[in-house]
Amino acid sequence: MLIRYVRMTFQNDKTDEFLKIFNESKDKIKAMNGCEYLELMHDIHHPNIFMTHSHWKSEDDLNNYRDSELFKETWSKTKVLFAEKPLAFSVESLILV
Repeated sequence: MLIRYVRMTFQNDKTDEFLKIFNESKDKIKAMNGCEYLELMHDIHHPNIFMTHSHWKSEDDLNNYRDSELFKETWSKTKVLFAEKPLAFSVESLILV
């Protein structure tokens, strides 16, 4: 399983717009082949910083999502709201305690 994190810093006045976009697309993302988990997190000290946390069966499944029209449409609406370049990384769990 691949675990994906994407940290996004938005313009202060654009967070509501991002939340609207996320809420409109979250069920479609979760329905993508291979998506097993999707979570949106919010920085407790910086109200304009959010992070998505998702689990994918494989890297191919994540890449298929990233190549989809859903991703392209959602990302094109989201990226114009950024205050900083997003940080994305994929990991796999080694030890679960």
